[in-house]
Amino acid sequence: MNEVKEALRNIEQNYKLFLQQQFTFTGALQRTRENAHDMIRPVASIGQVQSYMDHHCNNSTDRRILNMFLNICNDLSKLCHKLETMHSGSNITSGILERCKLLLSHSNDLSTIRARYPHDVVNHLSCDEAKNHYGGVVSLIPIVLDCMKEWVTHAEKLPRHTLHNVSGGSAVSEKRAPQHAPARAGISQTPPSAHLEAPTSASNKDNAQVQGSKRVRKKHLNDAENHSVKLKGPWKPPGRHA
Repeated sequence: MNEVKEALRNIEQNYKLFLQQQFTFTGALQRTRENAHDMIRPVASIGQVQSYMDHHCNNSTDRRILNMFLNICNDLSKLCHKLETMHSGSNITSGILERCKLLLSHSNDLSTIRARYPHDVVNHLSCDEAKNHYGGVVSLIPIVLDCMKEWVTHAEKLPRHTLHNVSGGSAVSEKRAPQHAPARAGISQTPPSAHLEAPTSASNKDNAQVQGSKRVRKKHLNDAENHSVKLKGPWKPPGRHA
């Protein structure tokens, strides 16, 4: 996700430079349309701008600004395909990407789209230019940028395990890896208590055996003394025999 945000910031910086030259852009479109004898229809697609630059552009300034517009559109298209590699599992984010892909298609008709507040690109055009010629083409980049920002906002709210990294690695495996590490550590390392219990139990067993043998020997001695008393019989005082 950080890679996506960085790419989006870079595109926005390029767009800010382009936005400062909007009059140069519309002027280049006007001149190339005249050279193409195509003054009636509006500039309604990326492919149309590409055709004007390739076949009807006569100076380096016009070529530079038209190429700048096309490069930004190309960068947005690449980012859009990159976002597709991040499976979000959300109908909202999937719908946003589909709209971006449609807007960035070279043959898509842009004549009816208009960037709304806070964007003021349309306000910088005359009423005729905005309505009949350039209102759609100048609105394309800000609308797509807004869509991609919306995608990032929704994607960040999704559970982490539903997203994949741009590089192709699964966030699920990244999340589970730290959980497996302690388990493996627990298997390979014997708890200190286990080492302490073994000798303790063994010594208790030995003590029990010693105490038992002492009791057995004492019993044998008592039995032997009793047996000797019985053999001797009761004591009689010395005297005459009858």
